[in-house]
Amino acid sequence: MKARIRISFRLTLASLWLLAVHTTRSQGQAAEIFPKPPGVVIDHSAASSGLYVGSPSLVMLTNGDYLASHDLFGPKSAEFERPTTLVFTSHDRGATWSMAARLEGVFWNNLFEHRGAVYLMGTDRHHGQIVIRRSVDGGRTWTEPRDAATGLLASTGQYHTAPMPMVEHGGRLYRAFEDAMGGTEWGKRYRAGILSVPVSADLLQATNWAFSNFLPRDPDWLGGRFNAWLEGNAVVTRNGRLLNILRVDTPDLPEMAALVELSSDGREAWFNPESGFIKFPGGAKKFVIRYDAASDRYWALSTPVMDPRSAGRPGTIRNYLALLRSSDLKTWEIRAILLRHPDVARHGFQYPDWHFDGADMIAAVRTAWDDGEGGAHNNHDANYLTFHRFKDFRNLTTDAVAPKAAGVPAPETNATKTK
Repeated sequence: MKARIRISFRLTLASLWLLAVHTTRSQGQAAEIFPKPPGVVIDHSAASSGLYVGSPSLVMLTNGDYLASHDLFGPKSAEFERPTTLVFTSHDRGATWSMAARLEGVFWNNLFEHRGAVYLMGTDRHHGQIVIRRSVDGGRTWTEPRDAATGLLASTGQYHTAPMPMVEHGGRLYRAFEDAMGGTEWGKRYRAGILSVPVSADLLQATNWAFSNFLPRDPDWLGGRFNAWLEGNAVVTRNGRLLNILRVDTPDLPEMAALVELSSDGREAWFNPESGFIKFPGGAKKFVIRYDAASDRYWALSTPVMDPRSAGRPGTIRNYLALLRSSDLKTWEIRAILLRHPDVARHGFQYPDWHFDGADMIAAVRTAWDDGEGGAHNNHDANYLTFHRFKDFRNLTTDAVAPKAAGVPAPETNATKTK
């Protein structure tokens, strides 16, 4: 009888929460009525503005400061002409944030530090040209990519990317990109490639950069289930091989990733469809892979489909954030479910960019959540940029991989420590 009473009480709480949310949405009450988004809010952009939060990037500077950035996309943005990127700084390890810079004409960019300067690398617009900017004052002021001597790395063509890792290997820096010159349809037009530059070179000088060949998709791969590859990770294996590991768009489960091989100098790329596809939880959405010497493992944050009953293409399901681990880059395990929400349509944790910080992992996440102003437009069109610290991440595991107490948002983390 006690068990029955307890279950009934939990269900009543869930029903009350759903009623409160529905009532608040319909009456437009204040934001504090809503459960706050998990983590620390770096920035918020209400859906009614027509400006959505995209492309989170995060970097830890050698002086101890953090920088985070995101661009703005959506119907009232200038993403196809001269998009906006916002840069934020934290002097207290992510506890508080303030805006450092507002930049125009840069999109889909990643932050990284190299030899005493901070860089922002992406495109100058949606499907634009490749550009890079430099800051020598901690992200407050930035160079302008006007020509091939000041950061305009590709003056012709169309390119696509996301905030992807910059990897140092063999005296060069490597960064994955896709060109968008394989047609006009989203995804299908993307061809996978990689850029590299000597570590001692001027990164703003276009002639210092080398481009690999760009590989087109084949619609017959995966038995005709292959739609697209995009948002590649430059990764170096233990034996020194260079890979480009890409997100794969498929119409159904399982989620996959693609391992493109590269020559030692990064100038030649090739792909074997018989062995190059791997099962990767969250592989239908953007993910970031980094190697951790302390554990001798590769780690990733991804947005996997945890409930196979979820309706829609895997790339549209974004309500879980998971910690993944691999010893060989081919077999991946979910170590912990870090963030989750039971609603698929208007809640999401996506496009995480992250770094190791001692025993912790820190991340910037594009988050779709309730805000008292109607919430996110949908799970993709996020209204928040949030910062997270996952403590002692190497020892995290999850107590469950399926939702519990359906209808009630889980706490910020479902992870528990294990030995």
